[in-house]
Amino acid sequence: MNVSDEIRKKAETWLGEEYNEETRDEVALLLKENDNRLVDAFYRDLEFGTGGLRGIMGAGTNRMNIYTVGMATQGLSNYLMKSKGNKTIKVAVAHDCRNNSRLFAETTANIFSANGFQVLLFEALRPTPALSFAIRHYGCDSGVVITASHNPSEYNGYKAYWDDGGQVVEPHDKGIIEEARKIKSVKAVKFDPIKENIRIIGKETDDIFLAEVAKLSLNPEIIKKYSDLKIVFTPVHGTGVTLVPQALRLVGFKNIYNVPEQDIPDGNFPTVKSPNPEEPATLKMAIDRAREVDADIVMATDPDADRLGVAVKDPKGNYVLLNGNQTCLLLIYYILSQYRQKNLYKGNEYVIKTIVTTDIIHDIAKKFDVECFDVLTGFKYFAELMKKLEGKKKFLGGGEESYGFLAGDHVRDKDAVSACTMIAETTAWAKSQGKSLYELLIDIYVEFGLYNEKLVNVVKKGKKGADEIMAMMAGYRDNPPKSINNSRVVKIDDYSNLTSTDTTTGIKSRIDLQKSNVLQFFLEDGSKISVRPSGTEPKIKFYFSAKTPLKDKKSFETTWKLLDERIENMITDLGL
Repeated sequence: MNVSDEIRKKAETWLGEEYNEETRDEVALLLKENDNRLVDAFYRDLEFGTGGLRGIMGAGTNRMNIYTVGMATQGLSNYLMKSKGNKTIKVAVAHDCRNNSRLFAETTANIFSANGFQVLLFEALRPTPALSFAIRHYGCDSGVVITASHNPSEYNGYKAYWDDGGQVVEPHDKGIIEEARKIKSVKAVKFDPIKENIRIIGKETDDIFLAEVAKLSLNPEIIKKYSDLKIVFTPVHGTGVTLVPQALRLVGFKNIYNVPEQDIPDGNFPTVKSPNPEEPATLKMAIDRAREVDADIVMATDPDADRLGVAVKDPKGNYVLLNGNQTCLLLIYYILSQYRQKNLYKGNEYVIKTIVTTDIIHDIAKKFDVECFDVLTGFKYFAELMKKLEGKKKFLGGGEESYGFLAGDHVRDKDAVSACTMIAETTAWAKSQGKSLYELLIDIYVEFGLYNEKLVNVVKKGKKGADEIMAMMAGYRDNPPKSINNSRVVKIDDYSNLTSTDTTTGIKSRIDLQKSNVLQFFLEDGSKISVRPSGTEPKIKFYFSAKTPLKDKKSFETTWKLLDERIENMITDLGL
């Protein structure tokens, strides 16, 4: 392969003495082999984007390593010093179970300390929501968690948070990016720590966090009655092992069964192909365990324990995986119904969902006279809205189709720890009504209509893949489909220019959200298709939604299959 001189020159700068021997040896090998791996490692800088950094680990400007992490941290430090004025800056740092996560977390803490900051560093791996909580509890100005969420094992990442405990949003995200881009050399990074500026935190913080999780319980008396509910939980080698079992026991559940092989933190995720609870295969060992013990519910968290996968038993005794939309709607229904039953409403309550999450949430919120807000994909937008409404309205809960949920406002990010306790409590409440969680879900569909949603990911790796994704989005904008599956496209929402177009009348209206590279097609039959490139992975995502009334429980399976067929036809029509 003919690698450009520019890329080779860029790589050769990494042979300097400012880089460690391991890095220099890896780069020398890449230069010698002179192939696609060299291009992918150096064709661009791993930019500090609006969500921080995420990439494959290894040497190179487009890789996660102590130098790209260091330059990002120095840029963040510089921005903090500019924006916070003449004060002592306090930051918190956490990490997940991934390979190099502790190294990257310590590197981050060291650089913060070298810049004169007071640093709270978790003693070992912790869930992402624990980092968000620590920022708020200790009055920090910022924070960082080292995680690549549910990405494959070769990835790692770096998420930056602001003083509200939410991931950075405007104007801070752009300000941090600007400062990070100014760091042109690792020589500008203060790697040598001031040790006395670093304080290790652990159990004392866990206990305060868990106490807040326990306060979310709406029916402690029902938990007490059904404390023997059989729960299988797996952290899938990740951080959930540190807090989820404790949280479940603290609220009153006694029968928690683990999957011993998956309780061991391991960044190679040896027992699964993918550590993503959205993937059915990831829950296989937990479901096998559930069959052994006849469990009521199965729960699995992703490596940083902000996402939750759930399996429940159907009337035939089979364990059925819930999708993220279903977990979200069950939790929203439970929380809102119990607020009404206990006369807790003050009239200022609200819930949040993303624009690609099931619209049944709007229907449920309407029934209980609770305001429902739509935001862009990403929990940073939940946090931004919660900050805006703080002191004016009360946040009850919110979620997204990608298995993230947040109950209460002690955390400002997805929180699988509290989601686990709340879905277990919802299961106990359903049992008190003589129902399984599965039966409760069907009852909700009978009341509000059946919504069937499916996500299709089209993976496009490397520079070539990124270009192909851009071309696909441009194609949908320049030549949008007029009909899909023989149903006319009646509305198109384009979040890149915040324009909603009624294709029947041609009338355009403004979308009142931030700009984003998202397209939505609304069909005459009530179906909805959303298209967006992933912000964290090399893929373009297609979200399909189809809906229809559900006559009764008995009609569920046949009606679900009809919607399945409709979605498959839409997928085929789009050539995916």
